[in-house]
Amino acid sequence: MPAQVDFAAARLTLELATITTLVLLVVGTPIAWWLARTRSRWKGIVGAVVALPLVLPPSVLGFYLLVTMGPNGPVGQLTQWLGIGLLPFTFAGLVVGSVLYSMPFVVQPLQNAFEAIGERPLEVAATLRASPWDSFFTVVVPLARPGFVTAAILGFAHTVGEFGVVLMIGGNIPEQTRVVSVAIYDHVEALEYAEAHVLAAAMLIFSFLVLLTLYSRNTRVWR
Repeated sequence: MPAQVDFAAARLTLELATITTLVLLVVGTPIAWWLARTRSRWKGIVGAVVALPLVLPPSVLGFYLLVTMGPNGPVGQLTQWLGIGLLPFTFAGLVVGSVLYSMPFVVQPLQNAFEAIGERPLEVAATLRASPWDSFFTVVVPLARPGFVTAAILGFAHTVGEFGVVLMIGGNIPEQTRVVSVAIYDHVEALEYAEAHVLAAAMLIFSFLVLLTLYSRNTRVWR
């Protein structure tokens, strides 16, 4: 039975990480592009908000998300008015929390990639009468492809390893909100060290392979 429960937790974790990464690439790309190009005085504020999860304790972020999306919070009242219901302790709530918590791991690599492109390629595209949309998809995206790959890998890996935020937002509901990190905590709390070792070792190997892939790839790019 524990093996089936752990398999369900692993499946849910991969599903959460995949959806979160896709959402972050869609949402994070325009934010990163704006941060890389703008000279607005709001750039520092927006950049600080995006990077806030890097220094903010996950439990703090999870707590405020829980309050905001709760029955008396503004988001909770809006979702209830729309007929969606409440997001806490649901998979959708996990996605929202994961997107906010993993945001800097996607936005910052993309911003760095966009800044590294410079103005020259865009100026050349403009002389060829390319529209801003054409320039972005035919010039910027191909040149920034390494940044997209790095952002996707980091966003996915960081979501897989979440604990504090997902526990606060989703709780521990089997096959609905119970992810691998929460399952490990449950096994340790129940003194089931053998089961905890299996999941923890899998997470350790996964994290090492992610870092190895990133470092190997960055080394090839540098060469």
